[in-house]
Amino acid sequence: MKSKTSVYILGGLAALLTVCLCSAAAVGAGYFMFRDEIDMLLENPAVLFTELDPALSNAPTAVPQPLSGEHPDLNRLFAPLWESRSHLRNNFVNQPIDDGVLAQGALDGLSAYLEERGLDLATLQAAEGAPSAARLADEADTPSSAEAAFAPFWEAWRNVQYSQADIPGTYQDLLRAALRSMVSALDDPHTAYMDPDQLRQANISLEGEYEGIGAFVDTTTEYVTIVTPIAGSPAEAAGLRPGDEVLAVDGEDMTGIPGEAVISRILGPEGTPVTLTIRRVDTPVFDVTIVRAHISIPSVESEMLPGNIAYVKLNTFGASSDRELRNAVENLLAQNPRGLILDLRNNGGGFLTTAVNITSEFLSQGVVLIEEFGNGEQDVYNVVSGGVATQIPMVTLVNNGSASAAEILAGALQDYGRSVLVGEVTFGKGSVQSPATLSNGEGALRITIAHWLTPNERLIHGIGLTPEYLVELTSEDFDQGLDPQLDKAIELINAQ
Repeated sequence: MKSKTSVYILGGLAALLTVCLCSAAAVGAGYFMFRDEIDMLLENPAVLFTELDPALSNAPTAVPQPLSGEHPDLNRLFAPLWESRSHLRNNFVNQPIDDGVLAQGALDGLSAYLEERGLDLATLQAAEGAPSAARLADEADTPSSAEAAFAPFWEAWRNVQYSQADIPGTYQDLLRAALRSMVSALDDPHTAYMDPDQLRQANISLEGEYEGIGAFVDTTTEYVTIVTPIAGSPAEAAGLRPGDEVLAVDGEDMTGIPGEAVISRILGPEGTPVTLTIRRVDTPVFDVTIVRAHISIPSVESEMLPGNIAYVKLNTFGASSDRELRNAVENLLAQNPRGLILDLRNNGGGFLTTAVNITSEFLSQGVVLIEEFGNGEQDVYNVVSGGVATQIPMVTLVNNGSASAAEILAGALQDYGRSVLVGEVTFGKGSVQSPATLSNGEGALRITIAHWLTPNERLIHGIGLTPEYLVELTSEDFDQGLDPQLDKAIELINAQ
């Protein structure tokens, strides 16, 4: 193992629908961790995403070519697909990558694109005199090592490109459908292709200024699910609750629609309405119309609770959250509190450097986290000396909306016995995603390259952290304005 200093973005499961959207979504999704090398670090992180390259949002995009029009330059069109294959083969955490799986995924993407438009790939035939599939593969600069695996794909592409059928859309649409399906064939929910529109949605920053309904959401579920509405937001005023599922947006069924696409339908300017069809446990499906608004969200909130107990709520791990938290803690400590409650509930993540800095405020020494790659190699991130709250008794609140960077912080505090955890088992988002910008303005990939471990080398991903004190916050508690999790934390501080 070796110590390492680098820059990452830890995204979580939540997205602020900005509708409000945050790392969550995200757009999305949620919830995600992005690895960002220092020379690619951008100024605008997003909670499940970030702008991966300062110029990416304005990258030129090729002029879309209708499928019924002039045949495309296959070398240029397919460059992003082969780039994606290379990135996956070099970086995906689960190796080796099977070209057969990638090729079948791309073929399935073509088929699905056509099926959604009422066409059957199996019935399409290339016109007489069309170039051979091998020639098309060559024109697209198919890597020699992938030629055999992608041969069925090129047969299908030939039948589509030279078909006499009227096929809606553009060659870019077709390429993106194939690319998206190829990446998803790896069966990792956090490894995905983002087209330019999705990438722009993902670039919503953590600066805390949004226009939308104001709710953290989970985009990794079957339907986009409310994690929690933001206090004072239109979502809260409309009565949305944690666990509510969005079945439709403005009457359009969202079954099978990717979370990022659902978010794009909810996004909209301040003052405009959006109608969500909501499914809630033990309640008939219902519609709710919400007027989008401008929403300002602080990354850190703090106060002194009755009984002289300091309380700090950390909403996200943004670029300035470490400084904001340090200032808040210093102000509270100046009042000589008897203990500190750190609230990480519904915190979906953010920057790794911020997570390391914030964890270091509460630990005097040791390891913050370990990054483990698919080949077993590990990188270690150590505590930064100089923390301001390394001695005060503390309790940390978590729930199933605590993800990624929040789990790294909570896991380190738990491993060192610095703080007990109160609440619910956390989300279990402990994988690392690396961004890869694609050429021709075709968006980017996010690729799972590693997993995070706690200082005691506990795996977070897919498991989460189990609090010492499991306390549920029910819908009845929510309706009545009760918070038994916070009550338990106060009880524990008083006992100390």
